[in-house]
Amino acid sequence: MNTREELLIPSVGVVTDVRIDTPDVKTFRVVDKDGKKHFEHKPGQCAMLSIPGVGEAMFSITSSPTNTEFMEFSIKKCGCLTDWLHKIDVGQQITIRGPYGNAFPVDTEFVGKDLLFIAGGIGLAPLRSVINYTRHYRNRYGKIDIVYGARSKEDLVDYKEIVGEWCGDSGISVHLTIDNPHDDWDGHVGFVPNYVKELNFSTDKTVILCGPPIMIKFTLAGLLEQGFDKTNVYTTLELRMKCGIGKCGRCNVGSKYVCKDGPVFRFDEIDELPDEY
Repeated sequence: MNTREELLIPSVGVVTDVRIDTPDVKTFRVVDKDGKKHFEHKPGQCAMLSIPGVGEAMFSITSSPTNTEFMEFSIKKCGCLTDWLHKIDVGQQITIRGPYGNAFPVDTEFVGKDLLFIAGGIGLAPLRSVINYTRHYRNRYGKIDIVYGARSKEDLVDYKEIVGEWCGDSGISVHLTIDNPHDDWDGHVGFVPNYVKELNFSTDKTVILCGPPIMIKFTLAGLLEQGFDKTNVYTTLELRMKCGIGKCGRCNVGSKYVCKDGPVFRFDEIDELPDEY
């Protein structure tokens, strides 16, 4: 059986842990029936998860490839399949196939560079794998800055990991913001694009950007205004992927197919952003 055929055949996965991150985001830990990791992946790649009889969808693998015991998926409740996923308990079986798509160039273009991660809301999920990979191989990269924002403190995904682990790492600076003031928040208040401008980063950084379309649009415009070059700004468009193998045409963006050419792109590689961006 060739690799292409293997990608089409789902295998049974077992949910071994369910973590509530926010009111509408849960993180699911998945292994195969033998208690092992299903397959190896690279930071930025995705997998197709399914509940037979309900549906299937593409999700970012949010755990780092350096984790050899399981894979994790942070999933926002926003439709039929995700509603069902949010109802399942530890021990539930689902199906999984993958990995799909390309990856962030963590072992090539990113090596030796100062990195700037910018995320909004659930957009942190695809970047978590990349961030934890660069943390694991910390000596390969320069200074790392992480800018992350959400509607409120309660909507910050992986908040405990960010505060308990990322903020304590040498050479890593974390900048958190929420949209509106709140009594239990003494950090920055404001939208991510404006916060990035306020922080005024040097333009020699390599940027990894993910979030809601409107956030990406205004953040990218701000970065270009500050002097960043599109060749140093990366994003992932995995939410547009459907079949994952270039057959359905749902992920077409200009001359690109997200599942075949992406989901990771440099902004200069995309002929035109989708209308919603």
